[in-house]
Amino acid sequence: MASQASALDLPSPTSCSWLNAVKGFFAKLTRRRLKYGVFQSVVDLPGTINRFIKEHNQKPKPFIWRADPDAIIAAVKRGRQALESIH
Repeated sequence: MASQASALDLPSPTSCSWLNAVKGFFAKLTRRRLKYGVFQSVVDLPGTINRFIKEHNQKPKPFIWRADPDAIIAAVKRGRQALESIH
């Protein structure tokens, strides 16, 4: 059990770009629905979350890629060189 508990203490990976979107979504959910919400029971909570998701999905906003492709390719090349120099 001790090894399982210590596994839960690991920090989440910051290199996962999708994690930023998920983190932002849950922050918005917390700010707009959960922080000041009054819930009479635990049963009310999923309904509130589901209503938020439904409202959120009614007005989708497209993701606009702002990164420069040349900068990304250069970073990948630098990373590959660094890894190859280690091995």
